[in-house]
Amino acid sequence: MDRHGRVVALLDGAGSFFEPARTAFPGASEADWARAVLLDPGAAGPDGTWLLDFRCFAIARPGGRWALVDAGIGPSEGPAAEWGPVPGRLPALLTEAGIAPADVETVILTHLHEDHAGWTSTPDGEPFFPAARYVVQRAEVAALDRDDRVWDWTVAPLRATGQLHEVDGRHRLAPGLTLLPTPGHTAGHQSVLVEQGAGARDVLITGDAVVHAVQLAAPEVPYSHERDRATARASRQALLADAVERGALLATAHLTRAFVEPV
Repeated sequence: MDRHGRVVALLDGAGSFFEPARTAFPGASEADWARAVLLDPGAAGPDGTWLLDFRCFAIARPGGRWALVDAGIGPSEGPAAEWGPVPGRLPALLTEAGIAPADVETVILTHLHEDHAGWTSTPDGEPFFPAARYVVQRAEVAALDRDDRVWDWTVAPLRATGQLHEVDGRHRLAPGLTLLPTPGHTAGHQSVLVEQGAGARDVLITGDAVVHAVQLAAPEVPYSHERDRATARASRQALLADAVERGALLATAHLTRAFVEPV
């Protein structure tokens, strides 16, 4: 039986970003970039290319059930198809891990960008995880444009089945599982605290509060695709400070290392 709270990294895909790293993270110094290479050498591609992973995390729950944080890049028909390395591998990875879609009781969406919501639904509009509640911050849904592909792929079908659960602010989802508001990347971005107990280290699943190791080296460095850079910076600094205080590991969506130490 899986230990309650165990966190499993699921690499849905990998690829190169559509703009160079130094353009995506303006203001980083040469020292910041040198430190970032030491923290995550796999992200440094040729000619300044940013290589990144697209990762979800499964969290073991009591009774053989699972929570999933984010839903990856999805199938070829999904909303990330215009720029992401689709199709993703999540269904096969779940099978390899012995996790059936029906075993997933909760899908926590850190935010509603295409590469985090790809396996929420099937191409025919059915929930990919039929027994799950999908949990997102209410502010995230409120800020999403109705013409955004994720609205039709995720929000509308899950509302229709009653599986979309909107929460406000910090929220204790279950014992050992807490949602932490980390807005800025998007209006309602959230990260996830997993308290593993039994002497194991806590894990902070960052979502896109941290998207590149240069933001570990220098948390004040903005990302060009953040909705509100000042708010994102404050969220990132607070999250990393919390990780240091707790002695927690960071679980990252896009670094080429799934688990990293806060610095």
